Amino acid sequence: MTLRIAVPNKGSLSQAATDILRESGYRQRSDSKELALVDSENDVEFFYLRPRDIALYVGEGTLDVGITGRDLLLDSGAKAEEVMNLGFGRSRFHFAGPAGRYSSLEDLHGLRVATSYVGVVEDYLFRHGVDATVTRLDGAVETSIQLGVADVIADVVETGSTLRAAGLETFGEVILDSQAVLITRGGEVSEDFEVFRRRIEGVLVARSFVMMDYDIEERHLDRATELAPGREGPTISPLGKPGWVAVRVMVPRAGSQRLMDDLWSIGARAILLTDIHACRL
Repeated sequence: MTLRIAVPNKGSLSQAATDILRESGYRQRSDSKELALVDSENDVEFFYLRPRDIALYVGEGTLDVGITGRDLLLDSGAKAEEVMNLGFGRSRFHFAGPAGRYSSLEDLHGLRVATSYVGVVEDYLFRHGVDATVTRLDGAVETSIQLGVADVIADVVETGSTLRAAGLETFGEVILDSQAVLITRGGEVSEDFEVFRRRIEGVLVARSFVMMDYDIEERHLDRATELAPGREGPTISPLGKPGWVAVRVMVPRAGSQRLMDDLWSIGARAILLTDIHACRL
């Protein structure tokens, strides 16, 4: 049966979602006006939808899989489940109010909170026993306080420059850490979905690791493999140069330059790093 997948059609998640699908070997639309695309080779059909609607379609079982934000999933209240973090579209939600006026969550009792994410904010306030009125405003909410619509806002905060320009500052703890996630309706999953999930996982791992090759004297090999043990252990091959071996190992991308320095310091030479485009582990 054809796997039906929802993809964000616009916004901050759209391009990154398309990129990870292409890297996973799936066809993607070339025209942003296309609403659907059939990838017959992989027996998959993609539907390009508003990010805010994706959890609803998946939760109702109309579509099998979706890529959306954790914030949008939780805000929707849909019967969909988060399966995997995708590592892009990161955002952090905070309460914010006029500078110097509020300092903690307890200050919100009896106040009006404006946000684009009513479900997320109402759930957070309920769990913390805070009685406040939450109002949905789409788009920029920073001006709602100045216009007298709200006392406080709850919104995504990146650098904080937009808040400062409006005379606002964050307070209290983070409401939610969000990022792009893969979602399904839950329950028993099909083999087609497992293939899709493995492909996505393979790209995520490939983005986080690199392949390292180096030559080293056998007498230093134990020390080198302590520094870089790899995922399943290194591949070691003899060299034509007596007493030397060639080593290939998969290492985290983060810190790989420092690892090259450390290996060089114990005698490794001809050290190479190669990008990994996809993998199955």
